[in-house]
Amino acid sequence: MIFQKYIDTPVGKMRIAASDEGICLFDFQYRKSIDNIVSRIETLGGTKIEDGDHRYFGLLEQQIHEYFLGTRQQFDLPLHLIGTPFQKSVWEGLLQIPYAETRSYKQQSIFLGNEKAIRAVASANGDNGIAIIIPCHRVIGTNGSLTGYGGGLQRKKWLLEHERKHSGKTGQGELFV
Repeated sequence: MIFQKYIDTPVGKMRIAASDEGICLFDFQYRKSIDNIVSRIETLGGTKIEDGDHRYFGLLEQQIHEYFLGTRQQFDLPLHLIGTPFQKSVWEGLLQIPYAETRSYKQQSIFLGNEKAIRAVASANGDNGIAIIIPCHRVIGTNGSLTGYGGGLQRKKWLLEHERKHSGKTGQGELFV
């Protein structure tokens, strides 16, 4: 069984879902592609998502609250990645991007061992349904510009500035082009 509920966060209402293996969804309620993500989770997970409570929800809520307070930089939640083997490899690669740092799609492709897979990597980033925890918001354009984010570019900018502010790293001026 996969259960879901909604929570309020500083970046809007978010949908949580979990199986007994871990968190499989943490995404923006009104994200344009949320229906496709939910469909993928239900199809590959072999079950419908139902409203209800799950033992992992309290842990996620505690850790995401600490993240927004600026006191948590790493999550230690059980995750249930439901996707293709390629998507899972991209999402696992995203977990390697340190807090308050960014990588370009090209750097992420090189990190994953295939520099020419930039578009495939970008597509898999876009299919990530575990926002913030799997930090696809930390991937930017090669020129430093904010590009594509399922939660919207304003949220991406907010998350990156939030992390920068709480990381102890200093910088001047606008962070992104």
